[in-house]
Amino acid sequence: MRRALLDEGVPIGVRWLVVGFLVDSAAELGWAGLANGDLIEAAEQAGYDVMITADQNISYQQNMTGRRLALIVLMTNHWDTIRDNAEGILPAAEAAMPGSCATIDFPKPPRRRRSYPTSLAC
Repeated sequence: MRRALLDEGVPIGVRWLVVGFLVDSAAELGWAGLANGDLIEAAEQAGYDVMITADQNISYQQNMTGRRLALIVLMTNHWDTIRDNAEGILPAAEAAMPGSCATIDFPKPPRRRRSYPTSLAC
């Protein structure tokens, strides 16, 4: 069974969207607070195939060439948005190859507007 690691900023509910993967979170493993390079190294040493992160800078900061781990970068960590638009996550995880980096974009949620009373009573 393939293994996936959720980075710190990723909502834990993503675990249930990656069907067919054994999914752990960095926090569960005591890896919270590790720098990106150290986290990738720890994940590779532990045998993870994929790391799912919401850190949009990681692909610029880390060279994935020659790595055994694949990255999936979520362009938001807003759970409602991810949950409602999750269709791209599982295919990206299934297609992930060692050293690859896939970005999953999400539509922006509609802006919430405050409702104001129609009459202002003093």
